Amino acid sequence: MGVGVSIFFLTLGAILRFAIEPDVFGKSVHMDVVGLIFMIVGGVGVVLSVVLAPRRGRTSEGRLMHRENNPPEI
Repeated sequence: MGVGVSIFFLTLGAILRFAIEPDVFGKSVHMDVVGLIFMIVGGVGVVLSVVLAPRRGRTSEGRLMHRENNPPEI
C-alpha cells in the first residue's frame, strides 16, 4: 500500500467517523467504528510506506559487472 492509498483511507475514515451520522444505515452498521478502522489502517499504511521506502532503492546496489569487449582468441 502506497502513501496515496493510505491517505485515501485516512480521508475516507475521517469522513465516515466525523461527517456522517452513526445511524444513517440503521442500527446494524456503526459508521463511526468503520471510519475509525479505516483511519487506523491508513495510519499504519503511511507509517509502513515511510519506513519501507528507503529499502526499495537499495536492491540494485553492487550489481554492476565489468565486462570487456574483447573477442575470444582463436
